[in-house]
Amino acid sequence: MKRRTTQRYGAVMAAAALLASAACSSPYESDSSSNAGGGQRTIRPVEGCGDKAWTDPKDLSPTRTPARCLPGAPPPQPVPEPRKLTIATGTLSAEYVAPLQVALDKGEFKKEGLDVTLKVLPTPDALPLLAKGDIDALWAAPEAAVMNGIKGGFDIKWVAGNFSPDPQSKSGLWVRLKEGESASRVAMAGRRLGTMIGKGSVIAYPMEKALEQHGGGLADIQYQQLGSADVLTALENGGVDSAWLLDPVWRKVDGRQGYAFLGGQPPGEPLGGMLYGPTLLQDDVDAGVALIRAYIRTVNTYFASDYKQDATFVTYLAELLKSDASILRSTPPLRMDWEIRARTTTHLQSAYKAQEVAEGDALPESRTVNRTLYEEAVGHTP
Repeated sequence: MKRRTTQRYGAVMAAAALLASAACSSPYESDSSSNAGGGQRTIRPVEGCGDKAWTDPKDLSPTRTPARCLPGAPPPQPVPEPRKLTIATGTLSAEYVAPLQVALDKGEFKKEGLDVTLKVLPTPDALPLLAKGDIDALWAAPEAAVMNGIKGGFDIKWVAGNFSPDPQSKSGLWVRLKEGESASRVAMAGRRLGTMIGKGSVIAYPMEKALEQHGGGLADIQYQQLGSADVLTALENGGVDSAWLLDPVWRKVDGRQGYAFLGGQPPGEPLGGMLYGPTLLQDDVDAGVALIRAYIRTVNTYFASDYKQDATFVTYLAELLKSDASILRSTPPLRMDWEIRARTTTHLQSAYKAQEVAEGDALPESRTVNRTLYEEAVGHTP
């Protein structure tokens, strides 16, 4: 098994090297119009990225196969001058941050001429810094605070997705069953919900769908914000009636009598990822595309399929994330997905309104999403 793992890893790296060598010259040298601003940009075919490198955003099928290029693709196209970029993230240890950690550790950002720093910052603290250009990108989600910030004048857009759950995952809404209740018949109205973020999180969207099936709604439950280590404890000791449990915490109650899983994130639909401010949206689009290109290449090289079947890689990932390898192996792999589905931010804003945390009218997708950077990175012409 170890020999096969080594052979497979060697094949992946050989393909990456071949594709990197195919990038003969930087497109920026002969196309100055693509350097900055929001004007028309030239999109060229990309070695290793074909028809499977893009999927129609309107395809909302839960069984949709995520977009993929060959390992090592898209090949690097270094920016004309080295750039220092800062990406804010709420954590460095969560599995959904793994592509950024691997890209940094394996030098994928450096191949693009980017000196990237990952900085731990909560989304509320990072948003004004992103809008002012004090940080360049935010690895988070289009939460209510983001939508309200855009309405308030922040030039921020969601530019790349992160992941959708494996069909076997039970990360999501769990409830303690009362007498006479079952997983198919739970009265949720009036329940107390334990969650790390409280109102205004992207989980409001999938939670709304789950609650509607059980006689409740986002306005019919009480929210109790808890620390990450306290959510499960509160559910077990009766401090809350229900809770949103993440990987791998839900494993603690899965199969136990008296607990039921009501639903989680929609399959095939990322609810977070990369957010850009004016620096990478307008001032230096080349660097913005390069950053996404490095991220996409990392996904294609290391996370294209079930990356948890490779024991060596799981061990490496656990060390990088400073987590326990056995815990990492205990949950299904995330389906890393850089694309953004149509109407996701519309559904999110509807849920925020139901929670009474949204201000004003809902924003159109043209104000919240920009898919052109990842489309350029894989050579897709809209």
